[in-house]
Amino acid sequence: MLAAKLFDTDNRSAIDAGLAWVEEPGNAIVTLADAHYPQALLQSADPPLLLYVKGRTELLNRPALAMVGSRNATAQGLANAEAFARALSEAGLLIVSGLALGIDAAAHRGGLEGVGGTLAFIGTGADRIYPARNAPLARRIAEGGAIVSEFPLGTPSVAHNFPKRNRLIAGLAQGVLVVEAAPASGSLITARLAGELGREVFAIPGSIHSPMSKGCHQLIKQGAKLVESAQDVLDELRWAVPGARSAAPQTLVAGTPPAPGEERVLAAMGFDPADVDTLCTRSNLTPDALFAILLELELDGRVARLPGGRFQRLQ
Repeated sequence: MLAAKLFDTDNRSAIDAGLAWVEEPGNAIVTLADAHYPQALLQSADPPLLLYVKGRTELLNRPALAMVGSRNATAQGLANAEAFARALSEAGLLIVSGLALGIDAAAHRGGLEGVGGTLAFIGTGADRIYPARNAPLARRIAEGGAIVSEFPLGTPSVAHNFPKRNRLIAGLAQGVLVVEAAPASGSLITARLAGELGREVFAIPGSIHSPMSKGCHQLIKQGAKLVESAQDVLDELRWAVPGARSAAPQTLVAGTPPAPGEERVLAAMGFDPADVDTLCTRSNLTPDALFAILLELELDGRVARLPGGRFQRLQ
């Protein structure tokens, strides 16, 4: 019955579209029988029969680390994701993520800056980009890394496709690093899938007051490796690279040493978000003086302004 339905379906237009797409520079269709097919995915229970690849097919079999996290990431989370991805890519690991807003996008940006590169598994057809806001980043990935989809060309953004592609993110990598995640985050699904495949699971801890840290703390309680630097990940994977750069959160942003007034505000702020009233009380500064210093710190990239009139330290 299934065979009859298959042959009764006219697939010529889809085949013609695929043949035309693969003729475009940088496009490829990789099947299970292809030498470029990622061998790591063969260990999973449901490897796709074929993959649409836009970019460098040789990356499909490079040692990889997946990085995932919240779409609504904090400023600190975004900075952490990009810095960790950069350091791990510089060490030679391919950074794998899902091209979503937030942590995924930051991880891809960092991965592009190292020799390891980056690969994006997407939940649409390889001829579509979702979300549209990531189109410029997707073009950079297609030029220097790879965009990969198991879905037919033309497949639109459908909610259930994104959890499905998470098994590919988990399956391709030697481990998964969760940067920020709420308790019900899809990133925890990716982490669970990685654990079921025998991959390492890593999580970056955060503030006990941040909802975006609760998923990571939950993973750590369940046995995920707590990491504070990229070197922690490399050590756990036994990935020895002389001179590999570490990416500890407190050293993410370079800059000149803060002035005395700025030091006072940074000390009063700590590493948890704080509102202006709290900062005035802690620093014993007037609101006008505090706002002037906060503006300088924000322009210098040391402090981020958050919703609700709060501020967060970035280094």
